[in-house]
Amino acid sequence: MSPDLEKGDGPREVAFEDSKRAPPPIVNGIQGIPGAPVATQGGIPATINITPSDFNGSPFRPIANPGPLGLFSFASTTFILSLYNLQTRGITTANVVVGMAVCCGGLSQLLAGMWEFAAGNTFGATAFSSYGAFWMSYATILIPNSGILAAYGDNTKELDNALGIYLTAWFIFTFLMFLGSLRKSLGMISLFGSLTVTFILLAAGNFAQSTGTTKAGGAMGAITAFIAYYLGLAEMNTRRDAWFTLPIGEVPKRQD
Repeated sequence: MSPDLEKGDGPREVAFEDSKRAPPPIVNGIQGIPGAPVATQGGIPATINITPSDFNGSPFRPIANPGPLGLFSFASTTFILSLYNLQTRGITTANVVVGMAVCCGGLSQLLAGMWEFAAGNTFGATAFSSYGAFWMSYATILIPNSGILAAYGDNTKELDNALGIYLTAWFIFTFLMFLGSLRKSLGMISLFGSLTVTFILLAAGNFAQSTGTTKAGGAMGAITAFIAYYLGLAEMNTRRDAWFTLPIGEVPKRQD
């Protein structure tokens, strides 16, 4: 969930025109991005942005925006599980979501998070990597051979309490991410706000063993999924590459 969404201009792009006329600077034998700031400590370079070169004098290629991958992966997996929580078409067993949770919601989001680190987006990296881990951990609970569900036997009350605590931990994390989103965009605020409500409803549903509360969590989860779909499309559709762009609700930024 990337800061580019705040600008509505998609991928992180750097002006590479200078690289067509002059080679990038070389620091300690390492070639970097043209014009990249180099922090020094006592005259010794402390940090430098490094990028691969094709060694043909061509402009360096910027890192693509991993935001849409993470958002779409999160949205699709959340949408499926939310419909199961709503018991759509009589479904009460959620194990079909395991494949999505491992590969799409889990692995794809984790990869998006790692590339957000490379792009310098701490917020997006933390969000995607953490929720990728959430989906992998949730899938592990549902996999029969993990033995996690079997360990509780017929004690459904203990299992529901354990799942309630598990979901409460994710409610706390999501609420903290919601606080971090307050200077991002209205879209991000809506996403993390609705996800926070989703987790607390699901946790309450497990604690109270209330099907109605769990269904309410499923409804909020479906809303969250569609918000994530919207934001993913907003990030992917740039003015340069798409026929249209989507507003995400700019939030005034600090000027100091």
